[in-house]
Amino acid sequence: MMRNHAPVLIPIIFLAASVLIPLIGIRWSRSAYPLALLAAGAALFVAGSNLLLVVEQGTLRYELGGWAPPIGIEYVLDPLSGFTSLVVAVVAFLTLIHSRRPVDLELPGRQVPYYSILMLLLCGFTGIIHTGDLFNLYVFLEISALAGYGLIGVGEKKAPVAAFRYLILGTLGASFYLLGLAFLYLVGGSLNMADLGGIVPHVFQNPAFFAAAILMILGMGIKMAIFPLHGWLPDSYTHAPSTGTAILAPLGTKIAAYAIIRLLFFVFGFQYVVREVPIASVVAWLSAAGIIYGSILAMAQTELKRMLAYSSVAQIGYIGLGIGLASPLGLIGALLHVLNHALMKAC
Repeated sequence: MMRNHAPVLIPIIFLAASVLIPLIGIRWSRSAYPLALLAAGAALFVAGSNLLLVVEQGTLRYELGGWAPPIGIEYVLDPLSGFTSLVVAVVAFLTLIHSRRPVDLELPGRQVPYYSILMLLLCGFTGIIHTGDLFNLYVFLEISALAGYGLIGVGEKKAPVAAFRYLILGTLGASFYLLGLAFLYLVGGSLNMADLGGIVPHVFQNPAFFAAAILMILGMGIKMAIFPLHGWLPDSYTHAPSTGTAILAPLGTKIAAYAIIRLLFFVFGFQYVVREVPIASVVAWLSAAGIIYGSILAMAQTELKRMLAYSSVAQIGYIGLGIGLASPLGLIGALLHVLNHALMKAC
């Protein structure tokens, strides 16, 4: 039974928790924290089981609502999505264990909406990881973004300004992605990632496809905070509540990096992003500049959270550099650093 529904279980767990917490919390506000922790623990168990399952049995696919792809929405559990969802689940669970006292001190009387928004954020993250449909990815991207704006906005006095800046740039990034997706659908006639992977070699000479690739990678580059598209990140991480920062900093940009990996190598294909149009090389050079820029700015800070924020800009550069190298070892290094940075920044 679990095997049949494995690709959709984790997003459903977090979505159910985001709905149940305010419903039960209206009467018993103290139930918000244990419900959130229970959901994170359940997601961690499922994520670990899923990774073992996919290693043993190979890629699993789930047709949402019984509609077969490419017409229907497909969820995919493969080694890449299994690994990334496990990283998200581990960080979320460990951060929530620590979060009770900081949230009570920083957000008195707002614990119920805070944990509900946090569960919605994690639902968006894990939905991006597991979906095999590019428009469904956009939907989860917006779910996680809206939850992220709220999570940042309840922080310090300057948090609403930081959240508004993130909203403007995040909306710009999502708009670029959606416009690029429209061009891609125009030339490819499909939104399913696996289906498009077979169609792209026949249409990549079309100028509309070039526009689609540039717009979608640019949009995700803003979400990933690749230099120089990182302007929203320092203030957002600095002024968000402590536990919110401990979730957003390790995971937010890594989910966008995961999406860029899917786009570059599973949809557009190695031949296009390396040989036809050097998109991967541009990602690598910008990431290399981000490593230097973020490291220098981090050393110049006197405020701890801001220092860690600029450190994240540099660490994102390492991940982007591994992706941009477009080689097996480069990609392995990028994914390893996703794990490294997620655990280090959460700690």
